[in-house]
Amino acid sequence: MSEPDESKQDQHGQAPSRSAKKRQALALQGLGEQLVALSAKQLSKVPIEDERLRETIHQARNIKSHSAKRRHLQLIGKLMRDIDAEPIRLALDHMYEQRREQTAAFHSYEKLRDDVLAAGPDGVELIMRQWPQADRQQLRQLLRQHAKESAAGKAPAASRKLFRLIRELAGSPD
Repeated sequence: MSEPDESKQDQHGQAPSRSAKKRQALALQGLGEQLVALSAKQLSKVPIEDERLRETIHQARNIKSHSAKRRHLQLIGKLMRDIDAEPIRLALDHMYEQRREQTAAFHSYEKLRDDVLAAGPDGVELIMRQWPQADRQQLRQLLRQHAKESAAGKAPAASRKLFRLIRELAGSPD
């Protein structure tokens, strides 16, 4: 009887169980699903060195049939077993972390805007405390415009302008 391959052994020196192999294969397939869901621009930022894997991911995007897509995702999982998936996993984690930070910033800008609008004319000071370089006159004008729009039941254009102004003051690119 031959010895199991040492590279395939677990921490106790034993070959991984069939269940452990299946969990690992499903995890790699899930990672492949995440890659398929990325836009072309996002995918270009992921370090995929295997050209066959990259091509298979691109093909999977065009498949409409559910069962064919499932089989293709299984193929992606199989191809990923032959490569080091850790750099891909790290790149995806970094991408998702950036998205979470952007979402948190967006929500904080929305909250500040809502607080400023709720405070009325005194709301200008909420922004001036945080950004002394802000244009006080522009802020007052936006608050007056918002009050007029609210009274007339119009679309909240001033509210959107205030949000964009807050985002610019915070230095956020988008």
